Amino acid sequence: MTERINFKELGLIDYVEALDIQESLFEKKLMQKLKLEEVEAEVLICEHPNVYTIGKSGNENNLLINDEFLKSINTTYHKTNRGGDITYHGPGQLVVYPILDLDVFNIGTKDYIYKLEYSIINVLKKYAISGEISDGNIGVWLDAGTLRERKICSIGVKVSKGITMHGMALNINTDLSYFDHINPCGFTNKGVTSMQKELRGNVDLEKIKEDVKLSLLNIFSEE
Repeated sequence: MTERINFKELGLIDYVEALDIQESLFEKKLMQKLKLEEVEAEVLICEHPNVYTIGKSGNENNLLINDEFLKSINTTYHKTNRGGDITYHGPGQLVVYPILDLDVFNIGTKDYIYKLEYSIINVLKKYAISGEISDGNIGVWLDAGTLRERKICSIGVKVSKGITMHGMALNINTDLSYFDHINPCGFTNKGVTSMQKELRGNVDLEKIKEDVKLSLLNIFSEE
């Protein structure tokens, strides 16, 4: 099954430009599926310039600043069609967008999200960071269920007719101060962290990128 996953690195790319690429691939794969053609999995890997994005069911009050302040911190804001509430993307954060057919992997949406979560948990384990699933909260967390609970990886997806888009964002060397201007994922009582903060030093983003690729290949090849 691993041969059906193709990785494409987009580098540092504007959020809207990456979204256009995603949507084009999404429509292409949807048409392939309708024609009963083979649907190969594509995984886009990138970073974004500073941007806040909010899911279709998100509460815009979770953006705590006005347009003028947004401009002053060199950030943009976009409504999008993924699940989840508001989050931040920026340099030093690894963003992963899988566009694939869940039927090819014989899984549903819930299991798909579990696989994304565990792909990151397995990477963090290599760096002695204990990533966890938080009951009822999508994403990867540290110290889940405690007063110190904090998110290190956000996940928000869209699934239509089994085809996925959007994905996950792992905080590596991320400037966490940008999260101060939102209620991340709608939470007011949970923190946000990064690999850099947990390990108390800069992390090799390129190395993590390769770790994430391998982890995705391994977890999606599991029966």
